[in-house]
Amino acid sequence: MNDYIIKATAAGGKIRAFACTSKNTCEKARSIHNTSPVATAAFGRLLSAGLMMGSMMKSGRDLLTLRINGDGPLGGILVSADSLGHVKGYLFNPVVIIPANSKGKLDVAKAVGNGILSVISDIGMKEPYVGQTQLVSGEIAEDLAYYYAASEQIPSSVALGVLMDRDNTVKAAGGFIIQLMPIEKEDEASDIIYILEKRIARLEPVTTLLSSEKTPEDILEMLLYDMELEINEKIDAGFSCNCSRQRTKKALISIGRKDLQDLAQEGDTELSCHFCNKKYVFKSSELKEILSGGI
Repeated sequence: MNDYIIKATAAGGKIRAFACTSKNTCEKARSIHNTSPVATAAFGRLLSAGLMMGSMMKSGRDLLTLRINGDGPLGGILVSADSLGHVKGYLFNPVVIIPANSKGKLDVAKAVGNGILSVISDIGMKEPYVGQTQLVSGEIAEDLAYYYAASEQIPSSVALGVLMDRDNTVKAAGGFIIQLMPIEKEDEASDIIYILEKRIARLEPVTTLLSSEKTPEDILEMLLYDMELEINEKIDAGFSCNCSRQRTKKALISIGRKDLQDLAQEGDTELSCHFCNKKYVFKSSELKEILSGGI
């Protein structure tokens, strides 16, 4: 199954829902960054969230950045996504080995630790919008649900998961976000929340469903089957980095003339993209040409 995101509404527009399958995206990220299993689980959860949250943005030029800065051994995670199903990211420390938690599962919460979740929306204004909340668990899904409630006042249920195979590759990954839109009648809102909470509590883990060949559509159907569920859009998704030699050259120029002169004197310079690890080599002669351009 190829990775994709679905966007849906239910209850006459009172609910909006997003779901994705992201196995290939997370496996590509694991391969690029050579992440340990617990790092893959944490990274994959945030990548899946980025895909769905990016799809909420209106323009193809809009960018969403999710950043976790924690005091756990992972250090931090950064994910960037757009509305077209493209996502990329990196971890501060991709190789973390820690014991399983009390349930025998990968201990994502301990790997992340305590810290801050930042959600940065760049929609072409002078300054991007930045929302920040404390991490409430380090499990990422719960942290994002808390962010929506505290920072955007949107009641939300967020489920994210990454299931590792025996060879430490990604077997299944994905998630869903269900949000309640503003409703004038408080009783009606309470009834919807009560029903959804009961159904979500009974739902199997999202990776269990995806690994048994359930689709994102199936998962939303299980939760919203009698609420006039409407699938509005399906977006192909994947790990995609837009780095290039020209962009890297601009980054070199931005460091300033003195630092660039020092690099040119040291010889050839190799730069690596944080997101995809692609390497760009600039020969000393090229750096001198850049300098001669009058920066």
